[in-house]
Amino acid sequence: MTRDELKEFLDFKANEFNSPSFILTDPIQIPHSYANKEDIEIIGFIVATIAWGNRKMIIRNGEKLKTLFGESPYDFVMEARNSLLENIDFTHRTFNSEDLRNFILSLRNIYLDEGGIEGVFEKVQNQPMKEKIIYFNKVFTSKFESSRSHKHVANPAKGSAAKRINMYLRWMCRKDQNNVDFGLWNVIPSSELHLPLDVHSGRIARKLGLLHRNQNDWKAVEELQFSLVDLDPIDPCKYDYALFGLGAFENF
Repeated sequence: MTRDELKEFLDFKANEFNSPSFILTDPIQIPHSYANKEDIEIIGFIVATIAWGNRKMIIRNGEKLKTLFGESPYDFVMEARNSLLENIDFTHRTFNSEDLRNFILSLRNIYLDEGGIEGVFEKVQNQPMKEKIIYFNKVFTSKFESSRSHKHVANPAKGSAAKRINMYLRWMCRKDQNNVDFGLWNVIPSSELHLPLDVHSGRIARKLGLLHRNQNDWKAVEELQFSLVDLDPIDPCKYDYALFGLGAFENF
């Protein structure tokens, strides 16, 4: 397949999967239940954090988060009393109630001190993506009351592919004409968003010759980014829909 044939094929598949029907099968449906920016940011961040494993389980536990946070996740985070937080009961695989409390308290401090999640990224908006995520990790985990939750926040400095935070940044920043991704933030242009590399997208990217590195780590993310920017320098992350869809839905 030539470069132009590959681009035509992936553009077609990206457009096919980047549609409103995708929302019904994906954890992004949870933040789509809300309308206010801060509510979308907060529930989206926590849902993205638990987005590993069985997709039906992720969505089911996302619904539990909706029940817990109520009509306004932002109000819940900012106003919930410590006595309520101490009695939270939530588990998704290794992410448990203690982790959720740490995340809520950290989010509260970030909205009070940093201007919100977007405000953290705004401070490093001229840095490479790797440095953006490393800085966010440093700020977010510094607010934790216990250390066990550090493992749930990606750190590319340690080689992590940062799949879930890259997915969250796609949700928040990508300007999507099909209204799947929210495009609420302007601190990271679509041209700089990195693909949330996972087992599906990695397998298809290697099969199509877009990625040669065997490990799904940060070096692989950067290698794949180079290939995707060559295909579309304005919106390379749209190909997440193509690669993931081909792997997860079509077993290409």
